[in-house]
Amino acid sequence: MFPRNPPSGKKGTGRTGKRTGMRYHALACDYDGTLAADGRIDDATMAALERLVRSGRRLIMVTGRDMDELTSVFDRLDLFERIVIENGAVLYDPVRQETTPLAEAPPAEFADSLRRAGVRPLTVGEVIVATREPHDGTVLDTIRDLGLELQVIFNKGAVMVLPSGVNKATGLAAALDELGLSPHNTVGVGDAENDHAFLSACECSVAVANALPAVKERCDVVTGRARGAGVTELIDRIVGDDLAGVDPGRHHLPLGTVEDGRQVRIAPYGTRMMIAGPSNSGKSTAAAALLERVSKAGYQFCLIDPEGDYTDGVEDAIVLGDARRAPTEEEILQVLENPAQSVVVNLLGVPLDDRPGFFEAFLPRLSAVRARQGHPHWLIVDEAHHMLPQGFGTESVELLGQVGGLLLVTVHPSLVSEPVLRVLNTVVAVGENPADVMETFSAAVGRDEAVSDLPGDLPTGEFLLWRLSGRPVRARLIPPEGERQRHRRKYAAGELGEEKSFYFRGPHEALNLRAGNLTAFCHIADGVDDDTWEHHLHRGDYSRWLARDVKDEELAAEVAEVERGDGASAAETRRRVRELIENRYTASAEPGGGL
Repeated sequence: MFPRNPPSGKKGTGRTGKRTGMRYHALACDYDGTLAADGRIDDATMAALERLVRSGRRLIMVTGRDMDELTSVFDRLDLFERIVIENGAVLYDPVRQETTPLAEAPPAEFADSLRRAGVRPLTVGEVIVATREPHDGTVLDTIRDLGLELQVIFNKGAVMVLPSGVNKATGLAAALDELGLSPHNTVGVGDAENDHAFLSACECSVAVANALPAVKERCDVVTGRARGAGVTELIDRIVGDDLAGVDPGRHHLPLGTVEDGRQVRIAPYGTRMMIAGPSNSGKSTAAAALLERVSKAGYQFCLIDPEGDYTDGVEDAIVLGDARRAPTEEEILQVLENPAQSVVVNLLGVPLDDRPGFFEAFLPRLSAVRARQGHPHWLIVDEAHHMLPQGFGTESVELLGQVGGLLLVTVHPSLVSEPVLRVLNTVVAVGENPADVMETFSAAVGRDEAVSDLPGDLPTGEFLLWRLSGRPVRARLIPPEGERQRHRRKYAAGELGEEKSFYFRGPHEALNLRAGNLTAFCHIADGVDDDTWEHHLHRGDYSRWLARDVKDEELAAEVAEVERGDGASAAETRRRVRELIENRYTASAEPGGGL
């Protein structure tokens, strides 16, 4: 059942109680046993459906009935933007009054064979073929005898036959795609076996009180009342507070693990977070880890990249803009119309001093798209000290507080606008002196008591996370798999180009030996004289190159420890650096070989 009063730390609000924008833009409803009792929807439930539509949200029906069966008992199809019929096999548009089959119907001989076998009742829709128990055995025998690739779905005595892979979830996905909506902005409500698939696909899954026990067990919420009264209860909460206080924890994103093995997880909605630390401290790796999990979970993101650090792209994201051309607002927004497509906004083509202004001018349009459709789900701002400096506009700060998920990445948290820092509710510190980051944040939010007894320098791969709702937590990062694989492919044996290559020049600049990747670096390092090797080692050139151009902060931090060193010989430091590189990149440069 719903909690009567949302907890004080409810999602969807900031510290001042301000809403962060609407999370749920669509309600997907099963018909029989959920909206309807004995095939009919009562007046109170109809009034609730109308209230939901007036709130600006969309209704989608997801039913096992075919069109003739549905229209024989329900005449308010106009309330729904799309109707998924035949258990996901057909999509109906009430405005155009058009049906679209989403799968190929079974051959006619299948239904003919069932009739000859005496299967009654038997319904044949555009795609679905349906009967009732106890004819399931005959149905399965007929599928086997004809050698057909069909599936049987059971629903409270009904036996529905559909093409393999078709269910209510695939039908709902097609409906949301047509509407430009995401399942992450959708609430689903149902009661029976055939509802499992589409309920699990929704960000928040709800079972009415009369639902089967197995359905209730797998849902995020169970209503206190049955059928239409339960849907009315649900709608009142959606319209009233956007389900604030309901936290579907199954969607939380893992970031790290604490000492006892428990995961540190990040809520995908309502988290407004900063990752901060000095250069080569691992902040980019931590940001990449979170970004990877956001993407894999299907949340759409818009990443503002002022220095072109993501020019190689992020998996499942389109990069717009480059050093020669600035991206336009229109092309960014066009990409974001599709909730399955994320975007990296490369601002190298915008003059350095104009980049904060570009972002601030674009933010209202981005917020308008999100207000209308619920996505992008995450806004990520790299080099936040540059993009969100002191003086960042008050109205823009308000808009930042309304995004679903916000991530700022910076090496200088003290240079980020203080009103922006007050919007945040989570901070992650990495590298040396994490207390400096925490103290900057605590001063902005007025929570000095939470930063006492903090650890000193954090080793590579560890972070300190502080949510305003609790105390700082120390954890080890779960590294980003995709980021590491991408680095291995490109930087081990690819070509970095002249600007990003490493040059062995020596103490008197008598050499000019270019290493265009890590393989070349190791080969050249083995051959240069000791003076040249140690010249660059003592200057910290190797770790600086690895962090800046190879973009592997974790490796850079490990190499920096060798550079700071203990007086080891040139041969020994060569061996250590090579070993560190090979441990991370061996067997990725080429199929059977190492560096």
